[in-house]
Amino acid sequence: MDSARAAHIDELVRVSTGRISAGLRSARDPIIENSWRRCVADHKLDPTVGREPHILPQERLREHRDAMDEFLRMARFGLEALYRQVAGMGYVLLLTDSNGVTVDFIGDPTFDNHLRRAGLYLGSDWNEGHAGTCAVGTCIATAQALTVHQTDHFDSTHIPLTCTAAPVFDSGGELAAVLDISALHSPEPKISQYLALQMVRAYVHKIETANLYNNFRRDWVLKLSASQEFAEVDPDFVLALDAGGRVVGFNHKAHDLLAEDGASPLGRSFAELFDCEVDDLVHFVRSLPTEQRTLRLRRTGLPLFAQAMPPPAVSLPRSHAPDHAGDPLPEPLRVVSGGDPALKAVLTRAAKLVNTRMSLLIHGETGTGKEHLAKALHKASIRRNKPFVAVNCAALPENLIESELFGYEPGSFTGATARGKKGLILEADGGTLFLDEIGDMPLSSQTRLLRVLAEREVTPIGRTKAVSVDVRVIGATHRDLVELVKAGQFRDDLYFRLNGAVFTVPPLRQRGDLDWLIERLLAERAERDGVGYRLTPAALAALRGHGWPGNVRELVNALDYACAVSDGGLIDLDDIPEPVQHSGLFRAWPEEVAQTVATEEDPAARLRETLRRHHWNISATARAMGVDRSTVHRQMHRFGIVAPHRAE
Repeated sequence: MDSARAAHIDELVRVSTGRISAGLRSARDPIIENSWRRCVADHKLDPTVGREPHILPQERLREHRDAMDEFLRMARFGLEALYRQVAGMGYVLLLTDSNGVTVDFIGDPTFDNHLRRAGLYLGSDWNEGHAGTCAVGTCIATAQALTVHQTDHFDSTHIPLTCTAAPVFDSGGELAAVLDISALHSPEPKISQYLALQMVRAYVHKIETANLYNNFRRDWVLKLSASQEFAEVDPDFVLALDAGGRVVGFNHKAHDLLAEDGASPLGRSFAELFDCEVDDLVHFVRSLPTEQRTLRLRRTGLPLFAQAMPPPAVSLPRSHAPDHAGDPLPEPLRVVSGGDPALKAVLTRAAKLVNTRMSLLIHGETGTGKEHLAKALHKASIRRNKPFVAVNCAALPENLIESELFGYEPGSFTGATARGKKGLILEADGGTLFLDEIGDMPLSSQTRLLRVLAEREVTPIGRTKAVSVDVRVIGATHRDLVELVKAGQFRDDLYFRLNGAVFTVPPLRQRGDLDWLIERLLAERAERDGVGYRLTPAALAALRGHGWPGNVRELVNALDYACAVSDGGLIDLDDIPEPVQHSGLFRAWPEEVAQTVATEEDPAARLRETLRRHHWNISATARAMGVDRSTVHRQMHRFGIVAPHRAE
């Protein structure tokens, strides 16, 4: 044991057991000393034992993330904004739940292994009962923002770290999360982390306020500030009021302002708290000058500048009205489904996220229409007039992925063009980047993509300065990314960057809108070809009876073939591709009671036997007999042969 660690343990034991020499006072903050005592007395932690970081397995981590799914998506924007302020300074950002489990993480992937060993990683558990005195755990225990710097930590293995955390409260005043900014190394004086503490507090305030706006979009929201200049753009105090003028939500600063004797302001009336009646809220809308929008806190007389945000009108603007009665989906999403309940549920959830910046992940079997859904999301969003750039990650050669995605400067490597290349990510700037088959991207390229998602910046090959990029990333895969993560074939941090929301497209065999889809595809071809296509009952039955292992893509190909070979737009059974004809429909056909022995002397029997052997497929029969389809039709008419499915 080195001398620094031994001295730390000695001090820790003396403080936690109360054996400080008479006349001497500890230099530690009281909050740190109290935490040390809790670790020994309450948590039964041994100060002489170093502990490995406790990182939850993926299944348990998913449970923690799912429990705060909506909050996590909203808070992500705050993390990304804060990280942009400290990028390159060696900091890592952690967002934990109220139990201390890290549910989101942003850090420099080049220090990945070091961060994981230190516990500064997704899934790490920083509860004080497990990790001892630390910023997250002690913040949870005290509900206070604080810095736990180097030897403030209880566990001696954490001495190199400096960690600063602040609690994030929900709009009802309960602890929802903890935002932590940590570094593997830092200057020795604790004062060096003062700015980090102020930044964490500022961004926690932004996250709490954004969460309030998100939760109470249909209620009155009142923004209050002691400063006239910041009353609208960055208010200190924000609270939500229901239609009766009672407080239904607040950010934490508003809680501290309005709480009396520790009692929450939740449920109290507006008139009880301010020298103003709820009916007067209309006088605090933005149309009046800020200096005329003042009120006073009834309890203290504190003057505050106010802005009231009324709930939206009951009747929505025409441009936002549903396209169809009872169907609120935007048109691009509405036309993806013909009413299948499973797919409709996916589209309804997706419609709520079309204008967020969070990354989306679309999962489904090959051919289910993942790219079609991604395009619909793009068309339904405010990015619709910007590029939609699709990248097939499985089709790009591994040695070209980085140059294709990130671009390169002129002459940056052998073979580089003289003009350089912009790169697909920058091509998608302002729009949507669709990463198809993301599960097949090599690990080496995943690291660079991770930085794009975390920092919203791209560094083309051969360039030293990063370029800011604004893209909405949608990934798609038919593979199980969780299993790939377990197998070490896909980065777990990239997985959690991509799966802001996951949508699973059902396979065609499970959808209940096959007839609608067939009708729509035939209508598209009719418009393209100027021919009115229609299906005979037998052809439609064959399409309905097929299992569609290739999903929508296979259906598209089958209908393209049928339209091409049909006569005058009438699609009959023999116009359907053979694999579709043979997939199960014909097992339901009645067996012929008597089979005529085919002989060269009986051409009718020979034709009938050939037709039966080929499941009454005219094209296949013609090929087997070495004649044209018209010859087969003519001979069937001549011999009075009728297919079983046409017998009626």
